[in-house]
Amino acid sequence: MTELAVISGKGGTGKTSVVASFAALASGSVIADCDVDAADLHLVLGPKVRRSEEFIGGKTAVIRGDACTSCGRCLEVCRFSAVRVISPTDGGGNERYEIDPLSCDGCGVCAHQCPEGAIDLLPARSGRWFVSDARTGPLVHARVGIGQENSGKLVTLVRSEARKLAAKKQAGLIITDGPPGIGCPVIASLTGADLALVVTEPSLSGFHDLDRVVRVARGLRVPVVVCLNKWDISLEVGHSIEEWCHDHDIPVVGLIPYDNAVTEAQIHRKSVVEHSDGAASAAIRKLWDRVAAILEL
Repeated sequence: MTELAVISGKGGTGKTSVVASFAALASGSVIADCDVDAADLHLVLGPKVRRSEEFIGGKTAVIRGDACTSCGRCLEVCRFSAVRVISPTDGGGNERYEIDPLSCDGCGVCAHQCPEGAIDLLPARSGRWFVSDARTGPLVHARVGIGQENSGKLVTLVRSEARKLAAKKQAGLIITDGPPGIGCPVIASLTGADLALVVTEPSLSGFHDLDRVVRVARGLRVPVVVCLNKWDISLEVGHSIEEWCHDHDIPVVGLIPYDNAVTEAQIHRKSVVEHSDGAASAAIRKLWDRVAAILEL
């Protein structure tokens, strides 16, 4: 099967709007929403959840009070300041210790150093992942719990489940809505993909982060193409981005103009191509045709 990863160096470039339209245009594909820290593709595609599972992303340290001798060793060695001191309320006895689960990184140093073996490392429930039926087809998506981490591992899980689902349904294409930035979740979204479509915007921050995410993709040996969204809001920066892409042998496969229909589509919880036949919709359709041709779909 073929995997297309749609990414952006920064948030707010319109990446998810492009993916939602691709989902509507690419019949029979499986969609994977790997932007798990701020998942919002489901708001547009209106999925019906048919499977929901807990995500265990790591471990959390817990002190067993009956075995703790209040030696304070855990407080000394914790580099995340997760150990809290609880003073006795009756004015006597020793101080007690507990571990804040939101601050604990699950590294296990405290458990290793505890002379009484009074600290356990328990599975940390870090979020949930879902397999759903959207109106455009199958969708695998997830969300990270409040204050939780390990979203890179959750992205890997979402992609793995999307591959299983695609194999079961004999789908030839997986479209991934990747997270913004260049961190671990982005690397987990890109690794092994057949093509990365970077959606950027004609702003200085968009230009800067385009450069960063392209270097990440190329470091992972993933071919890159670029779409310039809202290209007409700054012609000067837009032309500079196109020249930069030309100099770096990166095809610019789409120029999407600013169009109020994009916002209207979001309000109506539809993709742009479902909602309108306007300028942005026409540009996205051309973009999809070019991407599909590159992937030989």
